[in-house]
Amino acid sequence: MSVIPLVFTSGWASGINAYAVVLLLGLFGATGVSDEVPAALQRTDVLIVAGVLFLCEAVADKIPYVDSVWDTAHTVIRPVAGAVIAALLAGESGSLPELAAGAIGGSTALMSHLVKAGTRMAVNTSPEPFSNVGMSIAEDLGVAGVVTFAIFNPVAAAIIAAMLLVLGIVTVVFLASRIRRFLRRRAQVREEKRLAGTGGPRPPG
Repeated sequence: MSVIPLVFTSGWASGINAYAVVLLLGLFGATGVSDEVPAALQRTDVLIVAGVLFLCEAVADKIPYVDSVWDTAHTVIRPVAGAVIAALLAGESGSLPELAAGAIGGSTALMSHLVKAGTRMAVNTSPEPFSNVGMSIAEDLGVAGVVTFAIFNPVAAAIIAAMLLVLGIVTVVFLASRIRRFLRRRAQVREEKRLAGTGGPRPPG
């Protein structure tokens, strides 16, 4: 069977939580649940690092505004992780050139990352922290569920991932006004900090 569905699903999931994808796939391979997981993802050091970073993300992802800072820092990391995981999966199966797999995984991860980051910006316009916690838990459960399902039924999992990606894009478009509000607020805070650091605006003349 072609590895494309698994590549697409892992790319979508990497855009949301790349560390969870590495950890889950590595554990599935190390425990013998799946023979399609590359040996590189099953290494003990890789699993330990992925586990530690996953815990860091689990905390940062639930704190208002910190989650958006974390997303910004991962704008490059998540797509690169998606591309690398996809290339490794393709190399293991031999059914898809690694470069093509990397392109699919990386681009899909970038799209899902932008959806996640945009949604979090919209959520951060609300004053309470509970929506951030709820979103984070839903994302983690979604990634875990879809990646696990992809091991046993990659085609169906890829269809679910594609539907979630489209739904996410539509949601971000619908929340565009709230995202702009978040960006304006962040720009205002930065300007206030800059003025505070310089002693305030200089008088004219």
